[in-house]
Amino acid sequence: MKAGFQNAANIPELRRRVLFTLGMLAVYRIGVQIPTPGINGEALAAFFAKNSGTLFGMLDMFSGGALQNFSIFALGIMPYISASIIFQLLTVVIPQLEALSKEGESGRRKITQYTRYATVVLAIIQGLFISVGLEGMNAPDGGMIVINAGWGFRVMTVLTLTSGTAFIMWLGEQMTERGIGNGMSLIIFAGIVARLPVAIANTVRMSLAGEMPFILLPVLLAMMAAVVGIILYFETAQRRIPVQYAKRVVGRKMYGGQQSHLPLKINMSGVIGPIFASSIMMFPATIGGLTKIEWLKEASAMMQWGSFLHTIMYVGLITFFCFFYTAVTFNPVDVAENLKKNGGFVPGIRPGKKTAEFIDKIIVRLTVIGAAYVSAICVLPTVLVSKLNVPFYFGGTALLIVVGVAIDTMSQIESHTVMRNYDGFLKSGRIRGRRG
Repeated sequence: MKAGFQNAANIPELRRRVLFTLGMLAVYRIGVQIPTPGINGEALAAFFAKNSGTLFGMLDMFSGGALQNFSIFALGIMPYISASIIFQLLTVVIPQLEALSKEGESGRRKITQYTRYATVVLAIIQGLFISVGLEGMNAPDGGMIVINAGWGFRVMTVLTLTSGTAFIMWLGEQMTERGIGNGMSLIIFAGIVARLPVAIANTVRMSLAGEMPFILLPVLLAMMAAVVGIILYFETAQRRIPVQYAKRVVGRKMYGGQQSHLPLKINMSGVIGPIFASSIMMFPATIGGLTKIEWLKEASAMMQWGSFLHTIMYVGLITFFCFFYTAVTFNPVDVAENLKKNGGFVPGIRPGKKTAEFIDKIIVRLTVIGAAYVSAICVLPTVLVSKLNVPFYFGGTALLIVVGVAIDTMSQIESHTVMRNYDGFLKSGRIRGRRG
């Protein structure tokens, strides 16, 4: 992997993809700095400084500071993620969508189109709630955050935030298609990494000001290293199922008779579980925190970041999405049928239905371990905030996303490098096709 990354600059196509991705991320970071009109920036900054350790701090971390600036990208990519969750769930429930998903590329393009429309609708709803909520919010010194409240401000805010979300969605799709890595994940990755220097500076400031014991700094660094090591171990760990291929005679040649293995990751869902769970948890809590309706305020208070109910629901959602995403993306029946068609079998297990049941049992056990690992990593920020009084940027969902996206991107870079090496072998080798 390291060698592949070092040789990436020597491959023109890969170099273009990497530069395109970096350029799109630079455009995203520029947009984060463009504020939405009608907002008192100083009052909003003071409000976020007071609520840095709450849900607003987490929202700001995922948006890379866009929410604190209330920029045109304040909603971030979360409406698109929420829409993707909705349609993945509906694909299992609605037969028409399930039939579309099985139609190949054309069906997937149609579902993607529906997801885009749903993203715009969710962005409009969230933008309206946020604009109404901001009109009733004040800075710690009593200053108004919204300069001129009213429907003019609300309509302008909804249009601005919705357009920003649609543009981010387009950026992510372009990076996925023409760049390297998953565009949506890289946007979240860039937002988190951009906030890490600020988080480090805040931690040092807290330590120097006596708000946090200075001795906790080396402990915190050691904890970060340990968490990164644990994430690397689990994200690269595999359960290898041995596969034996039977010998077959085709014409005058004999094929098969070789041994291989079926690699199964412990955490097959990657960072999808915590990202989906975070987006679900943010949506109602944010609306409840910005509205003036009493019962929504009470529900929001019970769902505050770090509360017992929030932690239980967060772990439950992570576990659900780990199982759900694994079930959607990996079908043991199809794997067993493909093995049977190619003359492969698991030693000691009958081909077909028994093999599918055996693989499914292993997948369930691996997903239980993977969900427990992801939940433990994501709950770590709550412990750091409540027990040690340190910013939660140094663990949990943030580190899991950063390390997971980095591993995925590096794997794609390595794949491009390997493909280039194979192409070079075929072009420069002495094997030539027979001339006609």
